[in-house]
Amino acid sequence: MLKRFTCKWVSLLLAILILTVVLAGCGSQGSGRKATGQAPAGQGAANRSIVDMAGRQVSLPTHVNKVFATSPVGSIMVYTLAPEKLAGWNYNLNEVERKFILPGYQKLPNLGGWYAKNTANIEEILKIHPQVILSMGYMDNTALSQAEQIQQQLQIPVVMVDGELTKLAQAYEFMGDLLGEKQRAQELAAYCRDTLNEVAAKVKAIPPDRKVRVYYAEGASGLQTDPATSQHTQVLDFVGGINVAAIPPQRGPGGMGMSSVSMEQVLSWNPDLILSWNVAQGGAYETILKDPKWQSLRAVQNHRVYQVPHGPFNWFDRPPSVNRLIGVKWLANLLYPDVFNYDLVATVKDFYAKFYHYNLSNQEVGALLAGAR
Repeated sequence: MLKRFTCKWVSLLLAILILTVVLAGCGSQGSGRKATGQAPAGQGAANRSIVDMAGRQVSLPTHVNKVFATSPVGSIMVYTLAPEKLAGWNYNLNEVERKFILPGYQKLPNLGGWYAKNTANIEEILKIHPQVILSMGYMDNTALSQAEQIQQQLQIPVVMVDGELTKLAQAYEFMGDLLGEKQRAQELAAYCRDTLNEVAAKVKAIPPDRKVRVYYAEGASGLQTDPATSQHTQVLDFVGGINVAAIPPQRGPGGMGMSSVSMEQVLSWNPDLILSWNVAQGGAYETILKDPKWQSLRAVQNHRVYQVPHGPFNWFDRPPSVNRLIGVKWLANLLYPDVFNYDLVATVKDFYAKFYHYNLSNQEVGALLAGAR
């Protein structure tokens, strides 16, 4: 009797042991399937690894729904591609800029940034929980070091995107993958590629003796400028204009440096045409037209002084954003109208509809182009 009882208990314990081993094995196999293709422990179950445009490997969420950028250049990129994913601005939008931004995004908070001066409000940025920080612009060692510092400080992945004019198509394609907006990104990338290819091909046919010599007047006095080697004059270089400012570049944080020049230097350069900051940006356009010191210049005498269109952002630079695409068409048409015979009103309307989700009226196009043609 005792022997039978003991055998039953032994059999029961053996069965429990076998069942435990089997269940443990199943659990282990199930965990193995679940982990396949996912990020290592500590990175989160829904992460993926990408290589950004600076060649950095970055781990970030599979689905990115909220992005904050280090500078206006990146904010504009996100807004044009997927405005609903923009977490905030880097500076206060002025009245002209707000006019062409959809109402729901005009009131996004200004959280500062890491360009020119470091104005980033770390506490407020962390409160909105962005999944990714976007650093768009230069791809040099300074920018790389800054991206790594921001990532370490915030413990949020920082993705670097090339802001160079001729890389905008690739930048949109990269951002389309990043934000899950591939179809729209392809549409905008195609516009970038077609615009730049068309203009580059026509510029090649312009003889050197027909190239227009241009002075870019920056600041309230018009006596600051950027030379041809600067990112801030890429539009002028691209459309075949000759930058008269043969001076060394002044490189500040984020490429924000401008070189000061004297009136005597400008007079000696005696440009064919002058481009000025827009009045809305505090530019010297009206000063150049009226101040006696400027009147002996060939450009002023021939009424070839123009202000750069601005709204929602500058078409030429500062910030050197995707607006440079419409800037390329505008400036090419301005310098070489016989080569680039655009219907500028239709061209501007098309760009704003595609990139800014905004349908311009004829009156609005006229206001944008005031003093610019």
